[in-house]
Amino acid sequence: MPFDERLEIRSVTHPGTLAHPGWENAAVSGTVLVLGGRSEIGLAVAKRLVSGDVRRFVLAARPGADLTAEVAVLREAGAETVATAEFDADDLAAQGPFLEKVAAEHGPLETVVLAFGVLGDQARAEQDSAHAAAIVHTDYVAQVGVLTHAANLLRAQGHGRLVVFSSVAGVRVRRANYVYGSAKAGLDGFASGLADALHGSGVHLLLVRPGFVIGRMTEGMTPAPFSSTPDQVAEATVAALARGRGVVWVPGLLRPVFFVMRLLPRAIWRKLPR
Repeated sequence: MPFDERLEIRSVTHPGTLAHPGWENAAVSGTVLVLGGRSEIGLAVAKRLVSGDVRRFVLAARPGADLTAEVAVLREAGAETVATAEFDADDLAAQGPFLEKVAAEHGPLETVVLAFGVLGDQARAEQDSAHAAAIVHTDYVAQVGVLTHAANLLRAQGHGRLVVFSSVAGVRVRRANYVYGSAKAGLDGFASGLADALHGSGVHLLLVRPGFVIGRMTEGMTPAPFSSTPDQVAEATVAALARGRGVVWVPGLLRPVFFVMRLLPRAIWRKLPR
């Protein structure tokens, strides 16, 4: 099916003029695009970016996803226009046309938030190569494709910001979740290099390294030490954007913790839980 026949963008205009207090300097004018519109973290970031100058949002999610609740959240926060779009991150050939269409209809794009991804099933991935490849495709390959297209688009504009969610799981990959961790390790390295490549272009990349996040994706799992919530991750992310930082760990204590954990002998490291 041709791409344009699958892409649907709908807009909802909010007549109100409310602003989200406390974040007036966290963003500049332009549209915020959230790739992964149902993501708890992505939505929480978008909500905090609503300000006097930033009132236009596009929430992109998998085809068929119901974004009614997410649109309502942003409208209540003060967003003027909230558009929704169907976006299949794994369809690499469609990524470029999708971003170009969104920019043409809702641009300029000021902030692009990559909030899509899958956790996958580690035990299954160790036996099922297709499942392992699917995890890596969504969490690394698809992100590389989107980042490349988005970076080129923002470069052409001469300004913009990219928000990339890595994970401490990729800082040193653990045996307990090495498929997911390896994808995040690759993404972390790619985003770090891209940030350097964008230096001086007017485009800024923020790399976020959260620890265990208690939310829908990890429901039923035992929280790891130094866990955080989607709201805590979003708050740290938007604060880092406001300060122009390149990397933020959530919580910040994880940075020195992982400095030490990198030194653990491998015999001990392989026994650690996810």
